[in-house]
Amino acid sequence: MTALLPSEPPVPATDDPHDLAHHGDAEVGPGLVDLAVNVRADTPPAWLTERLAASLADLAAYPDAGSARRAVAAAHGRDAAQVWPVAGVAEAFVLLARALRPARPVVVHPQFTEPEAALRAAGHAVERVVLGGDLTLHPGDVPEEADLVVVGNPTNPTSVLHPAATIAALARPGRVLVVDEAFADTVPGEPESLAGRTDLPGLVVLRSLTKTWGLAGLRVGYVLAPADLVAQLAAAAPPWSVSTPALVAMQACTTTGARAEADRAAVALAADREHLLAALRDLDGVEVRGSDPASSFLLLRFPGRTDVRARLRDRGWAVRRGDTFPGLDAEHVRVAVRDRTTMDAFVDVLREVL
Repeated sequence: MTALLPSEPPVPATDDPHDLAHHGDAEVGPGLVDLAVNVRADTPPAWLTERLAASLADLAAYPDAGSARRAVAAAHGRDAAQVWPVAGVAEAFVLLARALRPARPVVVHPQFTEPEAALRAAGHAVERVVLGGDLTLHPGDVPEEADLVVVGNPTNPTSVLHPAATIAALARPGRVLVVDEAFADTVPGEPESLAGRTDLPGLVVLRSLTKTWGLAGLRVGYVLAPADLVAQLAAAAPPWSVSTPALVAMQACTTTGARAEADRAAVALAADREHLLAALRDLDGVEVRGSDPASSFLLLRFPGRTDVRARLRDRGWAVRRGDTFPGLDAEHVRVAVRDRTTMDAFVDVLREVL
């Protein structure tokens, strides 16, 4: 095991060697078992596909987001004016980068690279807080002067679930705190979610329907934020950017029954993840990074080895490279959690590679 190192001091993200535009879908290909993309297998469910298919009858009309906004608001105990639908969380990052004018934006890494990429594309000078050791966040890691802070919870690619109190401690007047909760529904009960909090100044929570419901190709998510900030995002957004089928999915996946189904899936996922963790403990040469992995993937490190991803690929297994995430290097890969049969086969191949 590596020593627990403190988080690195904030650094400007200039002359960056990381490919922030790289994503897991680039790793997959014909004949490969996909452990690179974090979308739940065997989704979307039939009932959701039927709802989406029925929505095609309404394609002649322009999308109306009103019902979807109200449905999401009801699910999280908020007002509809505090909800903004987006064509996936990636669009939310672009809108935030366009709408806001932060003097000192900070992104906490390792995490999903799109927020930093969007900020940089909009001309913002981004600072990084790079977490070390067990990859957990402490509020003091973030500069007091930061007026925009972006953090994932649970974090992609580390699978670390930060306590809600830790994230909430970052909120303060004059700061926009963006919490990417794209994987929140992969955690049973969503105990550390801030989606229902309306008392924290400047809090923006991003949610996605991609991972649990298998809707990566539909592009659907939503923003939860104070009404004035939602109005800023709406002003920066192109008209009708979220399609009618995506809005229907938003309504369908936020009902009480759908949320209960998602929670059952999260419970099953947690059991599969523990099965994989137990198998990995029996292998030499592999380290599971992160404190108490909590989501639908694991971050693995192979000390002294940068060839593991390629060797797995040669044997028919696609995993997500880690060196495109700031704070990680080519010794790291991210592995999606699948069913136990698939995970057992993966561990057998990994044992051969190591």
